[in-house]
Amino acid sequence: MRNFMDDDFLLHNETAKRLYHEYAKAMPILDYHCHLSQQDIYENKSYNNLTEVWLYGDHYKWRAMRANGIEEKYITGGEGVSDYDRFLAWARTVPMTLGNPLYHWSHLELRRLFGIEELINEKNAPVIWEKANAKLRGGGYAVRDFIRDAGVEVVCTTDDPIDSLEHHALLAQEPNLGFRVLPSFRPDKVLEINRAPFVSYIAKLAEASGRSSIESYDELLLALKERVQFFHSVGGRVSDHALDYVPWAETTREEAAGIFSRALQGGGVTIEEEKKYKSYTLVYLGELYAELGWSMQLHMNAHRNNNARTLRELGVDTGFDSMNDSPVAVPLVRLLSKLDEQDKLPRTIVYSLNPADNNVLASLIGSFQGGGIPGKIQLGAAWWFNDTKDGMLEQLKSLANIGLLSRFVGMLTDSRSFLSYTRHEYFRRIFCNLIGEWAENGEVPADAELLGGLVQAVCYENAKGYFRF
Repeated sequence: MRNFMDDDFLLHNETAKRLYHEYAKAMPILDYHCHLSQQDIYENKSYNNLTEVWLYGDHYKWRAMRANGIEEKYITGGEGVSDYDRFLAWARTVPMTLGNPLYHWSHLELRRLFGIEELINEKNAPVIWEKANAKLRGGGYAVRDFIRDAGVEVVCTTDDPIDSLEHHALLAQEPNLGFRVLPSFRPDKVLEINRAPFVSYIAKLAEASGRSSIESYDELLLALKERVQFFHSVGGRVSDHALDYVPWAETTREEAAGIFSRALQGGGVTIEEEKKYKSYTLVYLGELYAELGWSMQLHMNAHRNNNARTLRELGVDTGFDSMNDSPVAVPLVRLLSKLDEQDKLPRTIVYSLNPADNNVLASLIGSFQGGGIPGKIQLGAAWWFNDTKDGMLEQLKSLANIGLLSRFVGMLTDSRSFLSYTRHEYFRRIFCNLIGEWAENGEVPADAELLGGLVQAVCYENAKGYFRF
């Protein structure tokens, strides 16, 4: 029996071990999509204790704690509850997460970042707490240290069009930072015409773009163009869209303008009208991205804020989301085809939170490759509820079976935690084991140069060439 999470953790054959240790392990990280705070990076935030860096804002852990029967006050915080109380609640929960990647991730985070080898449980909690907190107090454990120690070259944060990007600009001026921090353009609030506070948000967009107001659709599109260009000037090369469903409806600029004007005046907008507004606006934005050489990311099929009571009590982004099952094939084909017709289809990465869409998307993207760009349209990494061992394997196999795994741009963190870079190690081990299995079974040549090159391409080189940061 092997020891728990030894050096060859998840590597079940000799080829996999060589591929990981000799080719994958030391590769840098390009974190092209995450939700880290640009301000925290600029200020080099430090932490008073393990709970602050480990549990604050971590929806994955919060969901597991709720499923384990932990009271909410120990999860998101409550009167009379200390950070140590919250840590103990998590320590009691970890042994219950066997089979969930949280068990592996949590131990990886403590081992790789703090050098703490103890199993996480209530008995070991006091020792883990003291060891981790001593490290945090001792220096070398601030935000920038976590990024550098993980070998990260680029961090792409997720930023609203109205953001001043002041911290990005300041970070870009630091000569010895050791990594780059770039913005990603996330205009979800512009597209969600039926979601409050749309009207007040448009007023903020006007202010950010130097206008007294935005009173027409033409003014809106011009403001968006200016904000995209501003992001570009600060180093932005990636956009990101959260599409809970993929909208498509044929429309005209005039019709989209009428829908926008009615919404701006507080009038009702039907679902069909919402689709038309979103469709025209998405195409417009896609054209801008193509002109600037950006990559567009489309995150699809999340069902957000499921629990009305907790939404009222705790707000958004507190761990009450799930997979959606809305159709993706027809609307996504129409969207990509519309851009392609005008030769304005940017590099595009498509993700679905529903793994049932993997083969659909893997086959769909093959219809829009070309332009002399390797892997121009990408099947995105296993995301959110899918960044499990099985979820990663399903995504990798779908891409390998139907497209070109060798052109995949690899893993991302999609996280709000500065400890989450260990997920790249998790992915790399799983990926190397898959390739190793193929080689050991005689399904691919046992050629170290060929397979090692594939591993390094997927872990780093492909993303470097694709995003051109």
